[in-house]
Amino acid sequence: MSRNASRTIAPPHQKARLLAKRSIIVLLIGSLFLTTIAISGANGVLGQQWKRYSLRAWHQAGLAAQWVSDLSSEHQNAILPIRLIGFFRSYPRTAPARSTAAPNASVRTVSSAPITSAAVANPVVPSAAVPGQSMVTGGRQSSYSRPAPPATYQLPITLPYVDRSSTAYTRFKGWVDTAVNGNPGYGFAAIEAAMMYQLSPEAKYCNLAVSMVEQQVSSAESAIASGGRPAVAGDSYLEVGPMISDLAMTLRTCSASITSSQRQRWSAYAEQTIWNIWNFNNAQWGGRSHPWSGWSTNNPGNNYYYSFVEATMYWALASGNATWINELRDRRLPALQAYFANLPGGGSQEGTGYGTSHMRLFSIYHLWYEATGIDLANANPHTTDSIYYWINATVPTMDRFAPIGDQARNSIPELYDYHRRLMLEARYDTNSQVAQNAATWWLRNIYLKNGSGTPIQNQMNSGFNFRHDLLPAGNAPTQPTDLTYYAPGVGHLFSRTGWDRNAMWIAIVAGPYRESHAHQDQGSFTLFSQDWLAVTANIWSRSGINQGTDVHNLVRFSRNGTVARQCDSSTRTSTISVTPGSAGAFTANANLTPAFCDNTAVTSWQRRFEFGGRKLTVRDTFAMTAGTTATFQVNVPVAPTLVNSREATAGRLRVRVLEPANATISSNFSSGKYIEDGAGYRIDVQGGTTGYVVELSEI
Repeated sequence: MSRNASRTIAPPHQKARLLAKRSIIVLLIGSLFLTTIAISGANGVLGQQWKRYSLRAWHQAGLAAQWVSDLSSEHQNAILPIRLIGFFRSYPRTAPARSTAAPNASVRTVSSAPITSAAVANPVVPSAAVPGQSMVTGGRQSSYSRPAPPATYQLPITLPYVDRSSTAYTRFKGWVDTAVNGNPGYGFAAIEAAMMYQLSPEAKYCNLAVSMVEQQVSSAESAIASGGRPAVAGDSYLEVGPMISDLAMTLRTCSASITSSQRQRWSAYAEQTIWNIWNFNNAQWGGRSHPWSGWSTNNPGNNYYYSFVEATMYWALASGNATWINELRDRRLPALQAYFANLPGGGSQEGTGYGTSHMRLFSIYHLWYEATGIDLANANPHTTDSIYYWINATVPTMDRFAPIGDQARNSIPELYDYHRRLMLEARYDTNSQVAQNAATWWLRNIYLKNGSGTPIQNQMNSGFNFRHDLLPAGNAPTQPTDLTYYAPGVGHLFSRTGWDRNAMWIAIVAGPYRESHAHQDQGSFTLFSQDWLAVTANIWSRSGINQGTDVHNLVRFSRNGTVARQCDSSTRTSTISVTPGSAGAFTANANLTPAFCDNTAVTSWQRRFEFGGRKLTVRDTFAMTAGTTATFQVNVPVAPTLVNSREATAGRLRVRVLEPANATISSNFSSGKYIEDGAGYRIDVQGGTTGYVVELSEI
């Protein structure tokens, strides 16, 4: 008797179920096949931008296959027979028709059931800033159709953008392998081992990641048992983002290497951590009350907020916890969107030092996109505008940047890995091909310094940042053409005489003063030509956090010997209007009266800037109360020379007093201990009672 003859004929309802199962398989296989064709065609015909969208579609198809796999394990009779689970678990991680191979790690799942997403209204207003005007003030608008969100919120465990034939990949792998061999470099993190497993699924990588997270959790448990707080709570939970992302990505990627006991302990620790962030008054550890300040839990403009959201997002996506997904979707992410929608032109109100925290912000954006299909980065122009902001905030020698606000990491504003990462993240997020190409140009032309001070290009300096170089830097660099850039959301204006290294460059601050890391620098300017000509004395300090008016290039008002301070305000904002000219020239009029909330010293201050022909003329008009004096001050990097009572030089800078007739330059160029390291060099112009006109030019 034949084998077929011995079979029992299936009832009609079983045939229908079988047909449904086959339909699902065909649909998924067909989707992957069509996606492959799309990637191939996009790469050759439509260029890099469509290629990127196609790769993301491939990633979303992978998520769909993974979702079916998860459901099949839980509902074997309802969806797919158990023998098909292996098919989905062996979903290939290599994107076809692409010169860069993607990960080929097996899909790992978490124990939590997937959470079905609700419909999320997310209108897209992407920016596509196109240089070509005499001044750029932010991105223009264009339409963009995004892929639909997947059915579940899950932490992505694929890296489709990684080119495993690249030098960046080899460097990153070497960094991780050194750690695996027992010699982890400074700052090595568990998430790096987990990422390496995604790219090359060898047990040694998960073994290391699991060991490191276990150490974090065990140390936390010991601290809690003794009645204390774990390290994750240190400095108002500042490092919670990297620490919980280590745990979440390891839990998600290396699920098969984690015991049920570890999963339970890790989850309890992560849950308590996230709960403590958003419930700071009632925070507790081990049942003991450990409230904290809640610093910046409701301030989307502060760097702490990004760490809090990062931790919450990683844990929500790894665990499938609906509470935290809803917290992100309904409160924390809308707050980010509302805040940055009001920051046209890019940049940060914290300044250029702490503004590098936007590298984390932009990383959050693409994590959420890859997990949900919801495009936060292009919902307003800020991400794209930030590409142009940082291009213009960089000095012509391409190794330093405008020193605005606190510079705590390094008081001298030298470009570092964090700036490179910020640009890589923004470039990956933006849907503007023009902005991507501009970012590529910047990435190829900047200089970082290695540990010995030698300039390096096209790579990160520190090993713990190597993984960020896996983001694509692009292959179509386009040098900007506009010479003047104004970012009204932060009140920063930049201009230069050209894009050559010998150009003269200027930065001006006149806008909101609201963040704790911002300075009393409204109305200040910075001049650069081959090196600093006039620059805040803060960059020569040890701390980099001298915020007073006396370290900036502005008018210093003093009443009865006390310097009148500028005050931060959520309702009063300095303003500036800019009229661009040719070759980087411009005229700008600033109203700086709002910078002084207490008008007992200053009742009015306007400042007019005229820049062009490698010369800056500053015209101040002000009104003061009785007993108040006004000093036009210029902080300089070298000891000045007094030419006469109305002219002085400092290195290659010449300062000439044009008005009023009785104004003179003080012969005391070291004006006391106004930074913690002692006196710097400052040129003071005195005698004006209603205003000054001062010319600064290059010798």
